[in-house]
Amino acid sequence: MFRMKSISILAVVAISLSLTAAAFAQTSTTPAAGTTPAATTAPTKTTTTHSSHHSSMPKIDLNSASKEELMKLPGVGDATAQKIIDGRPYKGKNQLVEKKIVTKSEYNKISSHIVAKQEPAAK
Repeated sequence: MFRMKSISILAVVAISLSLTAAAFAQTSTTPAAGTTPAATTAPTKTTTTHSSHHSSMPKIDLNSASKEELMKLPGVGDATAQKIIDGRPYKGKNQLVEKKIVTKSEYNKISSHIVAKQEPAAK
């Protein structure tokens, strides 16, 4: 009787180990046929609008920047750049929203990249 119990316990342990090994085998890093393993694919480049390298770039002056310079701003195309130029001069960069040149969400994307410098007053 004791011997039968021991054999039963050993059988259960052996089956459990086999199932565990099978589960690990299914989650191995070997790719299935026709698939590319994630570790060997080229990393994708992600960009954020508020990354640290953008803040070290010189800010673009709304009152003097060329159309090409304005188009380097995130989300600013040809038409928006022309609207910015047509709306000059700006007393503050927030006037882009006040004058309805850009939406609030567009302004949030570019506000850290722009300034509105004033001409020195004539004496």
